[in-house]
Amino acid sequence: MTESIIIIGAGIAGLAAGCYAQLCGYQSQIFELHDLPGGLCTAWERKEYTFDGCIHYLFGSGPGQPFYRMWDELGAVQGRTMVDHADLLQVTDADGRTLVAYCDPDRLEAHLRELSPRDAKPAQELADGVRRFVDFDMTVLQEKPRTLMSPLDYAQLGTRMLPFVMPLIKFGMVPARAYAERFTDPFLRKAVARMFGWPDMPMMGGMQLLAYMHTGNAGFPVGGSLEFARAVERRYLELGGVIHYKAQVEQILVEQDTAVGVRLYDDTEHRADVVISAADGRGTIYHMLDGRYSNGKLDGLYNGHLPLQPMMQISYGVRRDLRGTPHWVTYLLDEEQTIAGAQRDELSVQHYGYDPTLAPAGHTGMTVLLRSDYDYWQRIYGRKLYDTEQLQVAEQVLAIIEQHHPGIRDDVEVTDVATPVSYERYTGNWQGSTCGWLLTPETMRLMILGMPKTLPGLRNLYLAGQWVEPGGSVTLSAASGRSAVQMICAADGKEFAGVSLG
Repeated sequence: MTESIIIIGAGIAGLAAGCYAQLCGYQSQIFELHDLPGGLCTAWERKEYTFDGCIHYLFGSGPGQPFYRMWDELGAVQGRTMVDHADLLQVTDADGRTLVAYCDPDRLEAHLRELSPRDAKPAQELADGVRRFVDFDMTVLQEKPRTLMSPLDYAQLGTRMLPFVMPLIKFGMVPARAYAERFTDPFLRKAVARMFGWPDMPMMGGMQLLAYMHTGNAGFPVGGSLEFARAVERRYLELGGVIHYKAQVEQILVEQDTAVGVRLYDDTEHRADVVISAADGRGTIYHMLDGRYSNGKLDGLYNGHLPLQPMMQISYGVRRDLRGTPHWVTYLLDEEQTIAGAQRDELSVQHYGYDPTLAPAGHTGMTVLLRSDYDYWQRIYGRKLYDTEQLQVAEQVLAIIEQHHPGIRDDVEVTDVATPVSYERYTGNWQGSTCGWLLTPETMRLMILGMPKTLPGLRNLYLAGQWVEPGGSVTLSAASGRSAVQMICAADGKEFAGVSLG
């Protein structure tokens, strides 16, 4: 019978696992390499600005909606204001033509038809997909780990999924860039490919996102990502959990093919009946366990063929009130530019003027996210060239922003650049990938089918986090921590204490 649990990582998955461990009567402790909770769900302060580094929308933000009960149980939504946007983002070309990715499917369809009347058919099809996914409850895929599902559970899952089988077949494996080819209008062929944030996004995922935003279930938590993570940390500590910060795990201790604890880099050892790793997946398997408990399937996942999402974030604190302007715009460049060693034909700019807690009154934080090659930055890390290149990228990006916000250069009070190496250094994530594997049709399939949360041949070790729930969603990461504790309870013949997700 399990009494004690060690959790590696105080990100959202680790904190959620800790909360559910305490709720289920286990004594848990978390070891975290950083000095803050949240992992990748974080933000950082520069002068009087807080630059958010994670949440753009939170599945489960709306009372009575899927996943809300989980966040309520984790102490994250009580008394928290959520900002619900009418659109996900806008895409604008050099001539000023703009596609607005409205969350309301009726408004979206009318807008697409107005932009290109001859593309009425794909416009209606896209809007119909959003309408269909309004009723899609993603918790059906997360309520129980697959290994705990009985034949009856599978039958119930099949029944609940039946209305969505055709949309899943129709849109699940189609990336936005491919769907955009159904439009004849040249602008829409470019803009629709980018209307969900990145061209490889499966249409099903994008449609579901718009649907959840439309129902008020994908809002932005006021206060930002770090404050959101701190709320879950407070809940965990109130439940009696213990967190050790600046305590990086070097090895998972194993005896007779059973995980029995961890050894830190300061050579101290800590023992428990069960270990949950909510840390980087590759680091867990190939470093903390030296690759002894892998197999061909796992090696195939981590051999580099699946696309990662290493990002760099350029942030600006500006002496300008941007409320009333679009909160997220992807600008299509009239000519490609080389930025951070890669050819770019677009620039995606967000601002947080809708959250007054993140900047002084009348001021706004702006961010630009760029997919960026890890090796490009790793080659120059530790040299003066690294800092020089960061400044150069920030200047180049600002020049593009100024074309759309004239004079904004004079309003910039602070500039900050985080590269994939920054993310790796502060979170330990493989190649600084901020969302694990990029959400594509292939990784969408892994998400739907479910990924193993244990390792072959190793007892009492469970995995949680974005590497076992592809897509990089904060909500799915929390659900994975919940799943790990469900599996421990099942192994102990103990009733799981958590509420239903739906």
